[in-house]
Amino acid sequence: MDVRSTLGYLYWLFCQFELITCSYLMEPWEKLLFYSFNLAMLGLLLYTTYVCVAFHASSAFQLLCSFLGNPRENALAVVK
Repeated sequence: MDVRSTLGYLYWLFCQFELITCSYLMEPWEKLLFYSFNLAMLGLLLYTTYVCVAFHASSAFQLLCSFLGNPRENALAVVK
């Protein structure tokens, strides 16, 4: 892939983002606050997703291991 065309495409995407959010009308300090807030929210969303997915995957793996374990141990655990 050509680097120049990739940079051009990323610039085009950024221009589309500015048009959709009307941030091209903002002053530079307003853009800085706006982009900082959006990046902070995106970072928090990605971090929360990472933590929750890891927790749920761990829980699912433990449940799967308990189902695939020794059937006698599982039966005794139910009786107790």
